[in-house]
Amino acid sequence: MLENTTENDIAGLRNGVIAGTFLATVRECRPLVHHITNSVTINDCANTTIAVGAAPVMAEAPEEVAEMVAAADALVLNIGTLTHEQVEAMLIAGRRANELGIPVILDPVGAGATAFRTDTAWKLLKELDIAVLKGNTGEIGHLAGAGGSVRGVDSDGIEGDPVETVQECARLTGVVVAMTGDIDIVADQKRVFLIENGDPMMERLSGTGCMVASITGAFAAVTDDYSFAAASALAAFGLAGERAAAGARGPCSFRTALIDELFVLTRDGLTMGAKIEEFYGI
Repeated sequence: MLENTTENDIAGLRNGVIAGTFLATVRECRPLVHHITNSVTINDCANTTIAVGAAPVMAEAPEEVAEMVAAADALVLNIGTLTHEQVEAMLIAGRRANELGIPVILDPVGAGATAFRTDTAWKLLKELDIAVLKGNTGEIGHLAGAGGSVRGVDSDGIEGDPVETVQECARLTGVVVAMTGDIDIVADQKRVFLIENGDPMMERLSGTGCMVASITGAFAAVTDDYSFAAASALAAFGLAGERAAAGARGPCSFRTALIDELFVLTRDGLTMGAKIEEFYGI
């Protein structure tokens, strides 16, 4: 044991090792991540998926989604620019993914802002086996019944304790829940992860939540531990954000640097840079 190394330091390093291993496995296996996503950030999601080492495909026609998801290793559903036809495609793809044991990531963009979005989020949660529900504080707070406020697709925050909110959402939905914020939080039925990587500049760029859903899909494709997959994805993306912000002049240069930093992120870099705390039974 290293001198002056605390138990928390050792746990943090172990968590970083796991996250780094997931990143290396993604780059070795290059999983295919099928997206049915929104039209605003679709290109950023594709490039982020490539940068982390996976392969993206964007297909949402109901006529082909079952066939496409059968070739994939993960499915990401994003309700950011929702239509009735897209909901139909999500259900078809999600059911086929469930049949094949392919993890499904749900990003309930704007849930709480309109009845259509909220009802669709619950419909997908009830009719599909979701591996990870990833949203911002307003979206997760609203779904947890904790008073989350959403304006458009942006979060106006939540009332109450954020950890308790994520745990309650995990209890209500029965799935792994990942909530982004100043500190990202992931919870399942037994564990809570706090991820302290990230930079305020990430809130100045549209689509960062969509991008991290893509990374979550890539990580979930290479492990059965979807809680740690989500925590590792958030740490990787947050660390890339920290490094990108150091030289960015504004949102546009930050966006370019963010994808570049994700591309050059190494296993060792994530191992040493991930800030993931894990708790049990809180």
